[in-house]
Amino acid sequence: MSRGSLQVQCLAIRIPTVSFSGEESNTSALLEFDRFLRKAFPTVFSSSLVRHELVANYSHLFWVQGLQSDLVPYMLLAHIDVVPASESDGWEAPPFSAKEIDGFIYGRGTIDDKGSLMGILQALEYLLIKGFAPRRGFYIGLGHDEEVSGYKGAMNIVRVLKQRGVQLSFVLDEGLAVLDGVISGLEGPAALIGISEKGSATVKLSVFMVPGHSSMPPRETSIGILAAAVKRLEDNPMPRLFGHGPERGTFEHLAHKFGLPMKFIMSNLWLFAPLLGRVLERKPDTNAFVRTTTAVTMFNSGVKVNIIPSLAEAYVNLRIHSAQSLREVLDLIRSTVGDQRVKLELVDGFDPLPVSSMDETSFGYQIIKKTVLDMFPTVTVAPGICIGNTDSRHFKDLTNDIYRFAPIWFKPGDAQRFHGINERISKKNYEELVVFYFSLIKNCDIQKLPKPHSSIHEL
Repeated sequence: MSRGSLQVQCLAIRIPTVSFSGEESNTSALLEFDRFLRKAFPTVFSSSLVRHELVANYSHLFWVQGLQSDLVPYMLLAHIDVVPASESDGWEAPPFSAKEIDGFIYGRGTIDDKGSLMGILQALEYLLIKGFAPRRGFYIGLGHDEEVSGYKGAMNIVRVLKQRGVQLSFVLDEGLAVLDGVISGLEGPAALIGISEKGSATVKLSVFMVPGHSSMPPRETSIGILAAAVKRLEDNPMPRLFGHGPERGTFEHLAHKFGLPMKFIMSNLWLFAPLLGRVLERKPDTNAFVRTTTAVTMFNSGVKVNIIPSLAEAYVNLRIHSAQSLREVLDLIRSTVGDQRVKLELVDGFDPLPVSSMDETSFGYQIIKKTVLDMFPTVTVAPGICIGNTDSRHFKDLTNDIYRFAPIWFKPGDAQRFHGINERISKKNYEELVVFYFSLIKNCDIQKLPKPHSSIHEL
């Protein structure tokens, strides 16, 4: 791979395309990023095979025309925006410097999600330069506000595609990765392809009482009542549901890569799922696979030290397990709080995403799996669940199959870099991203999957 492609990736990182909130983003940086893309990928923007349009001023939609119009198109997604970052938080290099340290490029967006974005466009640029014309057409969607829910970017891209009657074979977005040494006891690296996402809800709890002076306090205050309600939510977590969602497939697919007794336990989840659930719930990062998680993220009350406040408010963020619905979760919160004085209000929320197919006849899953295994033969591929949310959730009306994966290698501690400090990608891994999308686009030209191997051997 040319040094030029790495330089282009560094230039992308240096443009601070930060989303601060749904209402506030760095629009001048988004405009600069638009100009940068046109300069960095001249063939993509000039090819007669590619139609490009701006959506909602800052998002990009590309249609790469296929030679065979009867083949159902697919879509590759990535996003332009990044979360805020400040060097004072403890970065080893300024977060928008793209500084190279020991073979790694440091900067906000290296993992999330400019690595994938630049990898996709770099791969397409190379293919077009080589004279490649795909048999199967495909779309590329680059949203500009994924970090604040994608209500302007991704949702408007979906609206445009719906107006044109587009249906997609599958969608591939960011999400899961290649985990190397991250899962305790697992032999070798595992590539997890996200086949669903947890749902999400933000709930506001509030208590309103008559205000008073601190010299004559009532037996209970708004703060005390709300604090007790929050404590009940923390003391009574949502029910254990391990084994009732896509996480079951993850463990079953990886079972053969564990030693005993884990291999035996994971191969027999029909019996051992409750036991494994109790083990996994002990750590916050694995508890997320076991249940709907409850996190109290904001608590506000009081204006003066000698005044008993009338109002106390708390916000609770929940990530909903695939086996539960938003309605069920709200009913459980109401019954756990169990106090009429605590008002419960849903700020926003949505159900868990549908589970995409992953069997031997699943075109998207099998093509992604083949592309991974061709590049990394020693990796074990397994389905997974995304505990966070991506732009791809907005595309569920356009396809039954949404996958969330990029071949970014995560070693122990790397997950904390995601939205944290010292986000980075190795130069080698960025090159692997380009090769992955290059190969994936070529692999998608297969008309249909080969027939699955029969389990009965012909004599």
